[in-house]
Amino acid sequence: MNVNQSAPPLPPFGQSQPVYPGYHPSSYGGQPGSTAPPTPYGAYNGPVPGYQQTPPPGVSRAPPSSEAPPASTAQAPSGQAAYGQFGQGDVQNGPSSTVQMQRFPGSQPFGSVPLAPVVSQPTVLQPYGPPPTSAQVTAQLAGMQISGAVAPALPPVGLGYGPPTSLASASGSFPNSGLYGSYPQGQAPPLSQAQGHLGAQPPQRSAPPQASSFTSPASGGPRMPSMTGPLLSGQGFGGPSLSQPNHVSSPPPQALPPGTQMTGPPGPPPPMHSSQQPGYQLQQNGSFGPARAPQPNYGSSYPGAPTFGSQPGPPQPLPPKRLDPDAIPSPIQVIEDDRNNRGSEPFVTGVRGQVPPLVTTNFLVKDQGNASPRYIRCTSYNIPCTSDMAKQAQVPLAAVIKPLARLPPEEASPYVVDHGESGPLRCNRCKAYMCPFMQFVEGGRRFQCCFCSCINDVPPQYFQHLDHTGKRVDAYDRPELSLGSYEFLATVDYCKNNKFPSPPAFIFMIDVSYNAIRSGLVRLLCEELKSLLDFLPREGGAEESAIRVGFVTYNKVLHFYNVKSSLAQPQMMVVSDVADMFVPLLDGFLVNVSESRAVITSLLDQIPEMFADTRETETVFAPVIQAGMEALKAAECAGKLFLFHTSLPIAEAPGKLKNRDDRKLINTDKEKTLFQPQTGAYQTLAKECVAQGCCVDLFLFPNQYVDVATLSVVPQLTGGSVYKYACFQVENDQERFLSDLRRDVQKVVGFDAVMRVRTSTGIRAVDFFGAFYMSNTTDVELAGLDGDKTVTVEFKHDDRLNEESGALLQCALLYTSCAGQRRLRIHNLALNCCTQLADLYRNCETDTLINYMAKFAYRGVLNSPVKTVRDTLITQCAQILACYRKNCASPSSAGQLILPECMKLLPVYLNCVLKSDVLQPGAEVTTDDRAYVRQLVTSMDVAETNVFFYPRLLPLTKSPIESATEPPAVRASEERLSNGDIYLLENGLNLFLWVGASVQQGVVQSLFSVSSFSQITSGLSVLPVLDNPLSKKVRSLIDSLRAQRSRYMKLIVVKQEDKLEMLFKHFLVEDKSLSGGASYVDFLCHMHKEIRQLLS
Repeated sequence: MNVNQSAPPLPPFGQSQPVYPGYHPSSYGGQPGSTAPPTPYGAYNGPVPGYQQTPPPGVSRAPPSSEAPPASTAQAPSGQAAYGQFGQGDVQNGPSSTVQMQRFPGSQPFGSVPLAPVVSQPTVLQPYGPPPTSAQVTAQLAGMQISGAVAPALPPVGLGYGPPTSLASASGSFPNSGLYGSYPQGQAPPLSQAQGHLGAQPPQRSAPPQASSFTSPASGGPRMPSMTGPLLSGQGFGGPSLSQPNHVSSPPPQALPPGTQMTGPPGPPPPMHSSQQPGYQLQQNGSFGPARAPQPNYGSSYPGAPTFGSQPGPPQPLPPKRLDPDAIPSPIQVIEDDRNNRGSEPFVTGVRGQVPPLVTTNFLVKDQGNASPRYIRCTSYNIPCTSDMAKQAQVPLAAVIKPLARLPPEEASPYVVDHGESGPLRCNRCKAYMCPFMQFVEGGRRFQCCFCSCINDVPPQYFQHLDHTGKRVDAYDRPELSLGSYEFLATVDYCKNNKFPSPPAFIFMIDVSYNAIRSGLVRLLCEELKSLLDFLPREGGAEESAIRVGFVTYNKVLHFYNVKSSLAQPQMMVVSDVADMFVPLLDGFLVNVSESRAVITSLLDQIPEMFADTRETETVFAPVIQAGMEALKAAECAGKLFLFHTSLPIAEAPGKLKNRDDRKLINTDKEKTLFQPQTGAYQTLAKECVAQGCCVDLFLFPNQYVDVATLSVVPQLTGGSVYKYACFQVENDQERFLSDLRRDVQKVVGFDAVMRVRTSTGIRAVDFFGAFYMSNTTDVELAGLDGDKTVTVEFKHDDRLNEESGALLQCALLYTSCAGQRRLRIHNLALNCCTQLADLYRNCETDTLINYMAKFAYRGVLNSPVKTVRDTLITQCAQILACYRKNCASPSSAGQLILPECMKLLPVYLNCVLKSDVLQPGAEVTTDDRAYVRQLVTSMDVAETNVFFYPRLLPLTKSPIESATEPPAVRASEERLSNGDIYLLENGLNLFLWVGASVQQGVVQSLFSVSSFSQITSGLSVLPVLDNPLSKKVRSLIDSLRAQRSRYMKLIVVKQEDKLEMLFKHFLVEDKSLSGGASYVDFLCHMHKEIRQLLS
């Protein structure tokens, strides 16, 4: 989304929404209902065919044993209004108290003592109890289950079949409404992740199913006493309460005998909403809308808890509450749990098929035979043995590979192995490189290839004896026999034309048309280049870089500069015949910086003056790239072009473009043309660039439409990057541009690269996503590849896999280093194979899955209508979850939503992808913005897509000022914002500082050096440097966030209820978006509906 745009405001969740004309929700109890905006998904209702109200006879329910009573049965202290589970009213969605409650990770049972996670747990059937009454059945709409493969979970109190308390029905307690009604807006199916509410339940080891479960309503909604019925989604399994971040246990109450009805609460209730919150009334099935007026027999708010007297009585109907967002899986909680569980120990890669910690966790890697997850992450680390099983599960089998990833200083870079003139040892048949999985036989004289099983001779100079286990005695002395990642020095056979390459060159190509001069861009750039040229990338301990540089300026003609060290002044040569581009000079165009320092400085001083009075507004584009490529070809080297360009190239020349921006095409079948290049000339040019090893990085400074979709074709196909600074102004954008430029010029790049991914028999690489070119089906060709770029590879079965031998991947990258050395970088990874779907679902990684699905969708918009692409994503996600539900989860009612533990965030993250600007643009998002984001995401790694689709929101005044650590994040929803606080939001490209209207005056003074909220400048992009602890802490936090990302994030200060706030709210991805994207809660309901349709 363009940072210069704002969007219309969303009503905050705590308020009723404005009436939308033409929308009439059904009324309840004869009273007219208030209205609400339609949601993107239809009403979530309708009875489920074949849903039985009574459980199978003869199965008895286990006694509740010593579990905490549901918090809902407890009494509220006077003065606190309690609320029911579901209601249509918009309510605050987290604990309003300042005490941050925490929850144990879903992969552990919870109770007072966390247990070790159980890795492979057989699915255990949930016992049933006596058949429920019809009144009891209605109570069950509240369950919602998220099941996790790794979690021993417990049957919740009163949520199984049987007498103890259970939840109030979403459809209200209508007589005889035993069949499924619908979920009102924002109400979800029961989510079984956490049944217990306030006290932690002691773990019940007797029933550990695959899935940790979540009940949806949670955080203390009162439940109807003595109502039971078929389990709803997710009621079947106990699990950490979602409503409450961390189970801090209270002592378990006494066990109840089976069949006891709990009517009076044994203890104090959970904190309820403050009394000024409106009550939550019932709402007719299927109607979506905000809270209605009080209905007969339902109080408008819930005073104390009169329903729960000490006397057992008939069940009282309770007002249902909108599904509590705390009751559904929280990305923040999952991230926090993973950090706590896996951040302290190093991740040792010696074991096959281990799922690594999440990308959001800081951890050290010890390479013991498999590539670090910094280089390769997979969607699943346990892949199905057969293609039929893979088709059934619909989980894409893909790897996101970042071959030149930068490592933290504590981890060693891959060792470089030099085998001399003989070169690296390879399999004769499949050409795989020597790796730790190769098997040596016949006393070490031969080896069997682990990829194709071919037996190869070991060359005499490589021979070594084997020990008693069959391993070579020198295995640990050789990186290629003991490590997952390493490099070989390539021999001349791996070089073009059988000769070693020259060091690469950088050519700076500067637009000097009227727009570029007027904005101050040219002067700024020339000034920066004088110092930046001292920081070109260099190998190892080299004193200076081997990279040579050249300079070109252009508008509708091109100016080449001779900066030979022997000249007193630079010489300019003009090429005006742009239709037949050639390079007018060889000697003196590409030079060594230190030798030609004086001439280069003189040139950079003169360029802004030479063109200061230009009136030329037209530019060319394709001839500029052509010229750079021809210069590299003439110099017989690879290299990179840095293009600084401002406007649509409309001058008469090859690659001339016209303005074809047309918002009327959005949501039509022709929308895909907006993402396609408008001419094939650029693909042809890109192909020539790749053949020459010419990579293009494009810096765009547009004031209006420049057709990013077409201009980015060459950078995209050559492995380059695109940077875009809309409406560039030196005073506002200088820091961002210069920071990006410095990083781009200094980063280590592999030139003229070819990558191939080999696999063991049974699977093969079939599809590739990223910034590269492919001339055949196996080789990924990259004119340049840097440490930020990834290549995503999808695998399909071509044979049956074996559980014992597993599956192997080997990624081999042949490239030229910055010093001109030809190298091979090898990454190996061994995966497990399974014959049980449960093992597949237990070893998936959602972040990688989302990375793949986003790239798949973003490529899909080139050829299909956006709506088709969105529907495909939703269907695939529903199929993945329905397959789990059908084949891996314990039997339970169709009304339960059961999610695998390691995929419980799939719905929330997928919804973020569906709502992204590419797939669902708001009115303010330009066509160029969408094309820009589309090509950006294509080569993002897993950490970047994670924060891009689900931004981090950090409260700044909650944690102690002296604390050096990052404050804990909160969920990306407006309900989490407190107007007395300040928040930082970042998504890898944007950085916002949101200031609440009621922030303390001292905080405002400390951060902004003004005395009140009203004096803060909205849109401010730099915080004043003040000498106080808060200012230092916030500025240092901003610096540390920027250091973690590959692009500089420009800060924008947003005041509450200011016009810029609309832009900020666009990134609160759990809420409804103005462009029609669903809220997380609504999307979860929609996903559940899709899954039920597939299952029925």
